[in-house]
Parts: sequence; C-alpha cells; structure tokens
Amino acid sequence: MKTRLAGATAALVAGAVASFVAPVAVSSPAAPAPTADGCYSWSKTLSEGASGDDVRNLQIRVAGYPGSGGSLAIDGVFGPGTKDAVVRFQQAYGLPADGVAGESTFAKIYELQDDDCSPVNFDYSELNTCNSDWSGGKLSADEAKANALVTMWKLQAMRHAMGDAAIQVNGGFRSVSCNDSVGGAPNSRHLYGDAADLGAGSQGFCALALQARDHGFGEILGPGYPGHDDHVHVAGGADTWSAPDCGL
Repeated sequence: MKTRLAGATAALVAGAVASFVAPVAVSSPAAPAPTADGCYSWSKTLSEGASGDDVRNLQIRVAGYPGSGGSLAIDGVFGPGTKDAVVRFQQAYGLPADGVAGESTFAKIYELQDDDCSPVNFDYSELNTCNSDWSGGKLSADEAKANALVTMWKLQAMRHAMGDAAIQVNGGFRSVSCNDSVGGAPNSRHLYGDAADLGAGSQGFCALALQARDHGFGEILGPGYPGHDDHVHVAGGADTWSAPDCGL
C-alpha cells in the first residue's frame, strides 16, 4: 500500500513538472514591433538588385549623396548609383557603410523626416512662396511638389555636410505668372519645382555654391553670374555651374 502511494505521488509530481515546463520549451521569442513612421515606413532591407516604390522612397532620401558632379535617378531601381549614395549617406552619419539599407539606415531617415515626408530642417512653404497649390508651372502640381521634395533632401544633405548650420531658402517653385513677375527666364527650373534660391546665411554665397556640387545639383548659379550676386541658385537639370566670383 505504501509502495503504491509513493508511486502515485511520484507520478503526480512528474506530471505537474511536465505541465509546468512544457510551455517554456515550445515558446519562441516575441517578434520585434514593426516600425511605424508618420510619413513612410520600410518593411524590409533593401540592397542592390531590389526595385519598387520602397526603393524610390529611399532614393529620394539619399538624393543628396550622389558624389561630386553626380545625380541620382529616382527610378525605383537599386543599382550601383543607389548603393553608392546609400554608402555616402551611411558614412555621413557614422553608420556601418555597406550600401545596404537596413534597420540603422531607416532609423536615421525616420529621425531626419517629418510626417509630411519633408526633411526636418526644411519645409514645403520655403520652397513655394508663389501659391498654395503648386499649380501653374511647367509640370502638374503633384510633379512640381514631388520635385521640391527631392530638392529639400538634397539641401538636407548639403546642410549636414556644412556642419548642420541653417541654410536660408528664399524661394523655389514658381508658376508661369510668378516667374514672369520677377523677370525669370522663360524656361527657369523654378517652373519645374526643382530649384531653390539660397541666401548667404552664416556660410556665405561662395561656400554654398561650391558645396552644392557634391549634392546632386546640376544647375548652380552664384556671384559673378548675371543677376545672381545676391543669391545662389541651385536646381536640377543639365550641368550648368557658374559662380565666377567663387572660382566656379
């Protein structure tokens, strides 16, 4: 009788232990919480060979890192140029510079952008002092505003390269009527939304004009170029660099 009781007790204890430890043995680590950003969130690591809208959004954010004299295509294709731009972005912010856009790269981008997708140090209102809806230029309102977004990210890269001192933006997009009223060129890049006029700020005109060469601006006009002694004009478009008083 004593033997049967002892055996039964042992069985009960063993069963209790088994029922206690079994859930621990089969449990798995909790998945990390997904990143949620007010503007745009990436759901996967991106590297050379990837394509799609997630690549295009990445290209917008690294458009200011094509290398001196370069320009990064915003085409949604992660090619060698995008990889090089990601490397330069990573180097600029002290991240592992492998050209692969992963958690640390996206975390830095989230830190740098506002909920409307503009970089934290620039605002759409600075790039459009003409009207409120981006209409009346050479492109649709949506295209003009999209071009202004890329310009702001180039300026953000330029600002960081110059010690994060504020860059003064005096204007950007113009409708045809706004452009005519200030005597702008008939095919000014301002009409396309991808131009900005910069004040001297703390850096000075020449420092701004020379720095702009490294951040994807194909058109740079400054002191010494007719009508540009009081500002530096930076824009997309074909390569036209002219600021004679600055040695450019």
